[in-house]
Order: sequence, then structure tokens, then C-alpha cells
Amino acid sequence: MTLERRQFLAALPAAAVLRASESIGLDRISLLTDEIASSPEEAIAFCRQYGVRWVELRGVPGKGGTYAYMEEPELRAVAKRLREAGLRVSFLNTPLLKFTLPGTEPARRRNETPEQREARQKREQALFERRHEDLARALRAAEIFDVRLVRVFTFTRVAEPQSLLPRVAELLGEMLPAARRAGVKLLVENEGSCNVATSAELRRLCELVPDDTLGINWDPVNAMGHGEKPWPEGWRELPPGRVGNVQMKARGLVIGPDFVPWKEIFAALAAAGYEGRIGLETHVFDGTLIEKAHLCMREILRLTGRG
Repeated sequence: MTLERRQFLAALPAAAVLRASESIGLDRISLLTDEIASSPEEAIAFCRQYGVRWVELRGVPGKGGTYAYMEEPELRAVAKRLREAGLRVSFLNTPLLKFTLPGTEPARRRNETPEQREARQKREQALFERRHEDLARALRAAEIFDVRLVRVFTFTRVAEPQSLLPRVAELLGEMLPAARRAGVKLLVENEGSCNVATSAELRRLCELVPDDTLGINWDPVNAMGHGEKPWPEGWRELPPGRVGNVQMKARGLVIGPDFVPWKEIFAALAAAGYEGRIGLETHVFDGTLIEKAHLCMREILRLTGRG
């Protein structure tokens, strides 16, 4: 987006922006299945209850395991069940590159014995060496689920992430040809524990990797832990044309303390021509996940004019 376009959107009258938000309706909402239910069947029932037709996949609800790395017969069975339920997959969440890059040290030192450290580094080295194999598995899953957006990360955060970003960009760039051949975009999530945690860091990574096969999965709440205010400052940092998916959390939507003005964000996304989905990643760890998922949906229905 050009500077002029950014200035234009920033200057839009409030009424015009709110009118634009009408295009972000319930049909643009997607639900992360392992954040709304304790079984795949319950996830489908939850979607039916609220009339949602899109899901994001990550872990199997109540069972663990990662959809992206399932064996093909299991993948095809899941895809068939989702089709029969009238659900489509908007985004495939994978753990790709969510580990410490060999040769680097995490910013947050772990309390581990020398033996534990050695074992961890061995695991991380194995993950690094099989990254292309894991990518191939994720791309196969994406094909079976008929989804064209796959999440990746940027390795465990180091003390000076800016200095590591060129290396991260290089390694991500090596993954893009396979994604392009599969007709898939890899979306980097701004994750607080990784080297890209803020909108400003997302922008910098996109500058280092101009190929739009690499895009953005924007989670506004995730940036708050690193001192970034996601709205409007964080939003203004983003290259809107590279945003392929957006995620929202309960603590930014209904329970706090990190409230985000989603009505305004919906409006800005619509005004910028965003065509993707907004996924609910409830992310509550106090035993009330499903209860909070219902609370989130009531607020989402209100935001989309259905409540």
C-alpha cells in the first residue's frame, strides 16, 4: 500500500469507515476448532449452533496431535466429515519453525540441567533438519483440506531479533518455491515468543521477503507483550496487501485486559480491501475455554450485526 493510500484510509470520516465494516459479516468469521470444543464432533455442533461455515485447523480437539502432520487416510476422513457438515477450512495452523534456530540462544533463558539442554538442542536440530519434510506434509494436508493459507513462525525469540531477521527471511525464502508450486501462501504469525512478534516486525520481514507467497497472519493481542499498541499504531505498520488471515482472542474481545476495538478493525480491514477471514482463537487456560468461546460468539454476532 502506498503512503498516499494509507493517509487516505487514516483520514476517512468515522461514518464512512463504519459503513465499510458492514462487509465484515458472519460469513467472514472462522473458528479454530480446538479452541471451541473438546472433540471434533462438538466443534461441528458449535459451528452449527452459530451458523459459522468456516473453520481453522490446528490440533485435534480433545485428542492432541496436529492436523497438518496427520497421515493421509486420517486427513481424508477429516476432510470428508467437514464437507458433510458444510464446513470449509480457511487456515491451516502449523507449528513450522516454532523452535529455537540452532546456533542461537533464546532471550528467555530456561531453567534446565546441562542434560536437558543437550536433549532440547538435539530435538531442535532434528526439527531444523526436517523442516522441508514437515512443510511437504503441511502442503499435502492443505491440498486435502482445500485450503490455500498455511501458518509458519520465525523461530524462538533471541535478545536482538532484528539482527536475526535476515537469516529468518533467508530460511523462509527457501520454503517459498514449494509453497508456490502447491498454490499455497505461507503466513507468518506475529507470536510473542518468536522473532517476529509485532506489526513493525511483520513489516520488516515483508520488506526482506518481497515475494507475496509469504504473507501475514495478524494477531493484534500478540503484539501487546512487546509494547506495541495494535490499534491504530500496529495496524498502520502493516502492509495490508500481505495480510492473509487475522485472529482474535477472548482477552482482546470480551474478557480483557487487552481489549482491542474490533469494530474499528473490521472497518479498516474492509476499507483496505481485505478479503480473508477473521479466526477466533479463544485461548483461555483457566478451565472455562468453551464457556468463553460461547461468550466470544455472542460478541461476534453483535459485531457482525447478527446479535
